[in-house]
Amino acid sequence: MSIHGDFLKHRLLQLVQSCTRLRSLHTTKPLHALTITLGSNPDDQSTFVHNNIISLYASLEQPHLAYEVFDKMLQRNKVSYNTILGCFSRCGYLEEAWGTFVEMRNRGITPNNFTLSGLLSCATMSVTRGIQLQALAVKNGLFSADAFVGTSLLGLFGRSGWLDEAYRVFEDMPWKNLVTWNSMISLLGHHGFVEDCVFLFRELARRGEKLSEFTFEGVFSGLESEQDLEIGELIHGPVIKMGFDNYDFVVNSLLNMYVRCASMSHAEKMFEEARRRDVVTWNTIIGAYAKTENPGKALELFMKMHEDGLMPNQTTFVGVINSSSSALELKQLHSQTIRMGYENNEYVLSSLIAAYGRNGLIYDALAFASTFEAPLPTVPSNCIAWIYNRSGQYFETLKLLSELEEPDTVSWNIVIAACARDGHFREAAELFKQMHTDQVHPDNYTYVSILTVCSELCNLALGSSIHALLIKTNFGRCDAFVCNLLIDMYGKCGSVESSVKLFDSMAERNLITWTALISALGINGRSHEALLRFKEMESLGFGPDKVTFIAVLTACRHGALVKEGIELFAKMHSYGIEPELDHYHCLVDLLAKNGHLEEAEKVISSMPFPPNALIWRSFLKGCRRHRNAEDQAASR
Repeated sequence: MSIHGDFLKHRLLQLVQSCTRLRSLHTTKPLHALTITLGSNPDDQSTFVHNNIISLYASLEQPHLAYEVFDKMLQRNKVSYNTILGCFSRCGYLEEAWGTFVEMRNRGITPNNFTLSGLLSCATMSVTRGIQLQALAVKNGLFSADAFVGTSLLGLFGRSGWLDEAYRVFEDMPWKNLVTWNSMISLLGHHGFVEDCVFLFRELARRGEKLSEFTFEGVFSGLESEQDLEIGELIHGPVIKMGFDNYDFVVNSLLNMYVRCASMSHAEKMFEEARRRDVVTWNTIIGAYAKTENPGKALELFMKMHEDGLMPNQTTFVGVINSSSSALELKQLHSQTIRMGYENNEYVLSSLIAAYGRNGLIYDALAFASTFEAPLPTVPSNCIAWIYNRSGQYFETLKLLSELEEPDTVSWNIVIAACARDGHFREAAELFKQMHTDQVHPDNYTYVSILTVCSELCNLALGSSIHALLIKTNFGRCDAFVCNLLIDMYGKCGSVESSVKLFDSMAERNLITWTALISALGINGRSHEALLRFKEMESLGFGPDKVTFIAVLTACRHGALVKEGIELFAKMHSYGIEPELDHYHCLVDLLAKNGHLEEAEKVISSMPFPPNALIWRSFLKGCRRHRNAEDQAASR
């Protein structure tokens, strides 16, 4: 009997090894059934077998089957708990993973680095619990033992947007492996910290560490403007030197980098020289050409991709549909989507409807959309609303929103934008309030529309409430454009102190930010401060554009700063800017309003285009004011 039992155990271990190599439900389930048939024995070998079955189910993303094995085990060890805990974490079952962790500790089993790194890797792990695990790791010496816990902590803080904490963990780690470096490089890259990202990449290379494809992907992810192109070209060299140009993953990252850095010549060369091209490679180049002045090239590449025998996916179709420039091309692509089975794909359908509308085929778009069963799917409905909005059909846009069972954020955005565009500002404000009541979360596009409405209505109460909502929900997610609109809104509503306070709190400012502040100061009578801010902007290397000059000249008008206004007007040429009608109007109004009628008349006569009614009105008002002043002086 003992010999027979040993033979069965030996055969069982052989089956475990075979299943581990094959990894499929088809082989794992019979093994599981066999262990149940043989019965559970509370010995180390039985625990080993069950741990492996749990691991197999975990690798196949079958947490319920894995827990079924775990729950019926008569004897569990640390590996058992780590395996099921890791399985729950990978599948996003945080509470189940945390409960297993608590049970493990209650049973007197001490967590190790794999326990903590498994928990910290859960996508839904909160920072609060993560900090508790960090304290436990430091206390038990697990943080300094190896790179596992630190790397997982870094990932948690990165996912939660706590970049300072992530970098602090990285700096404090005594042991760092390649995954640690790659994670930090990628994290900095994805959040736009180009200099820090490149610095870490160079530091890693300087140490002589062996780089991987993920190292290059991480650093390329941070390069996304024309200014970063030179860095990208320099890093392209090591890619070739180390042979990573044979990796599809790296080639696609490089190609995407060149597209983001607006270098289509490099991107095209990269695409032509690629030894192998997968669907991602084709999609990247097709999508890039769809946004250029030569969208027809995207269609050519789409046809070539088809000729090369590579099947397009939904991303391919969306890219090439967006590039279509004629009704004939669009209808051919429509037929192609049907032939390849994408007639019910909501992303492809949405692109088709929007493309029909964009090409002026409004009735074709609406006829196509009418084929959907009621209630309409949200995404195609958004496209129809966009078409109505684009064609000025305001009431049809509102009607469509009322027909949707559960309008999403995009649907509300389109309708609110339609109201704002057509001058229905109060209706837009009411819709925003209703959106908030219905607990539909606004995004940056929503805030752009509603802040514009607040500026038009000069509604400081609503504007301040929206600012408070932004701070409450997550102000850090707002882009610079939303912050610029807030500055502008406060200025137009007369709360210039709020504009200044918001400006001073911004870590990153662009030319529009400076222009919005100068405008806010100028229209609220703080002309000297507006000029000081203009000079500060120049000293920081921001070259003013046409809009900035209108803002600063308007400030001079409101403050009667004649000399400064004349100097600023003359300064426009040094920036290569030719004054337009609005600039001349600002200067003429400034001169005429302050009694410099001859100078104003000379400016009008020197204009390269005929003066409009506004300029003549400003000049005549100045003449009337000057005559009245003379009459009053004579009467005295």
